Amino acid sequence: MKLKRLLIPALLIVLASCSTVNKTATEPEEDKLYVTRMYIGDYEDFRHTAPARLGDPHLIWIKTSQDTTFGKISAYSKECDFRDGDRLYLRRKYVTPGVFGYWMYQIENDNEVFYRVCEYQNDRKVLVQSWY
Repeated sequence: MKLKRLLIPALLIVLASCSTVNKTATEPEEDKLYVTRMYIGDYEDFRHTAPARLGDPHLIWIKTSQDTTFGKISAYSKECDFRDGDRLYLRRKYVTPGVFGYWMYQIENDNEVFYRVCEYQNDRKVLVQSWY
């Protein structure tokens, strides 16, 4: 009788330990909730703005097939290595340089060329409050 009482819990433990799990440890659950890459047009041209004061960044202003005027998309750089017709994407990445992380944006093509998007919206360096 005691053997039957021990056999049933032991059988349940063995069955539970043999079950399979379909989760991967490298993909956090939060990543499934966000769209991290969005098509923003084909590359057409860029314009460079030199720093106005010492310590200000070099900026490039990118024109795409969807945003045909300069001033909407800006990134930190002196040069632009995108080629005519490259499909450009806006990617949102979560960066953890220390204990706390933050979201940053970059503009990229399919050939591993990317630039960090800056917070300025036009040549007068008006800050952007939010992207979307």
